[in-house]
Amino acid sequence: MIAFFAQRLVGMIVTMFFVSIMIFAIMELPPGDYADRYAFRKFSGTGVAITESDLENIRIEFGLDRPAWERYLDWIGGIVLEGDFGMSFAYETSANNVIGERLWLTLAILYATLILTYVLAIPIAIYAAVRRHSAVDYGLTVVSYLGLALPNFLLALILLYISVSVFDTSVGGLFSREYERAPWSVAKALDLLQHLIIPAIVLAWSATALQLQTVRATMLDELNKLSVTAARARGLPEWKLLLKYPARLAINPVVSTIGFDVNRIFSELPIVALVLGLPELGELLIKSFVDLDMYVAGAILLMLTFFIVLMNFVSDVLLALLDPRITLEGG
Repeated sequence: MIAFFAQRLVGMIVTMFFVSIMIFAIMELPPGDYADRYAFRKFSGTGVAITESDLENIRIEFGLDRPAWERYLDWIGGIVLEGDFGMSFAYETSANNVIGERLWLTLAILYATLILTYVLAIPIAIYAAVRRHSAVDYGLTVVSYLGLALPNFLLALILLYISVSVFDTSVGGLFSREYERAPWSVAKALDLLQHLIIPAIVLAWSATALQLQTVRATMLDELNKLSVTAARARGLPEWKLLLKYPARLAINPVVSTIGFDVNRIFSELPIVALVLGLPELGELLIKSFVDLDMYVAGAILLMLTFFIVLMNFVSDVLLALLDPRITLEGG
């Protein structure tokens, strides 16, 4: 198990190294650099003519005149050694400060969505598989098809409309008005938890539908195996039999797709956040690319990718703990 853990950890580090190179290459892709955008914003409409020499001085001021490989080494070195993601040109402060609170709010939405997905999908799917062809089973099929067919942003619009037109309130945002700019406290944390429910429901909608079908199908397959029949013949209580054999193995596909769920949530979050007015990283990422504030954009991409890779690592470890055959077979 230790060797398995070390192998996956080294794989995660190597993956992040190559990802960092790809992200820096993406940061370099847009034509021009921040010097052009800075000069346009500062001198547009003033009648001042900007020469190439002026632009070169601005590049020197921001360190953009150095070769790409040298800037990459400084960037990745600052991240690894000091946790510094570089300078935000547009905000004239550290990229860490710009990302700041938005990162933790994005992670709060992510983990609330994951918890809600698995808390709903696993027990309901197991119950539906045990009660096959029951009303619950047929209802599960209808709900799961709706979850796969109805886009998350459309569900967000429906909930937003109902909350405003029926309840005369809004489900948008992550804080009540009195807590938006208030310092952190227990009351503000509780207010955040209350506001996380709607985004979690919206983002968990399609993932729960998919996991419901996955767990149900796996559970039905495991229930028909000889090991379950033999355990039942030995007089093992039904609830203990279900937990020890089919339910434990039916969870494996869920655990193995945690990284996929994280990636899907990050992909869908910007649109849902736009509808519900959530202060998350997606909007800041788009704005950073438009402004050519590339260290902020790179920091966001690197952080989001890191959490996807990290959850894949956690998925591998949990899967090995649930099914020891994985370690014996070399992963």
